[in-house]
Amino acid sequence: MDLKDYIASIPDYPEKGVIFRDISPLMANGEAYREATKQIVDYAKEKRIDMVVGPEARGFIVGCPVAYELGVGFAPVRKKGKLPRETIEVTYDLEYGTDTLTLHKDAITPGQRVLICDDLLATGGTIKATIELIESLGGIVVGCAFLIELMDLHGRDKITGYEIVTLMEY
Repeated sequence: MDLKDYIASIPDYPEKGVIFRDISPLMANGEAYREATKQIVDYAKEKRIDMVVGPEARGFIVGCPVAYELGVGFAPVRKKGKLPRETIEVTYDLEYGTDTLTLHKDAITPGQRVLICDDLLATGGTIKATIELIESLGGIVVGCAFLIELMDLHGRDKITGYEIVTLMEY
């Protein structure tokens, strides 16, 4: 199955010159969604994962079925003010400004082996911040899995030293 057949490419969205890669058709097709999840699970089985972490919101869509199949927990990384209990936070630079991500302080225990899942590796800023949150709690990031990688944005450059798997490259 070619998963790219289930990705919609929308030119000039959200702004002129950008091609938006929409995973909605993949999620809408049970066979394609299952196959993408299976490929990430197959990668993760060798890693002895204790916890899956995903940044909002599409990281939930990718990470939750992976965690379910692995029989491990899932911890959400959210924007500031969205988690109800005590959190830790990391502020990071965006193209125009900054953003802050948070994680519950008790989401990861020291020594836990963590897989980060998200839909897209673009510039790497969100994933780098997610790694910082996990490691500040003593977690060990053993891999990062993405449906799509936008090669021309060089997101890998921000997260060198971590194993990365992507199912599709653009």
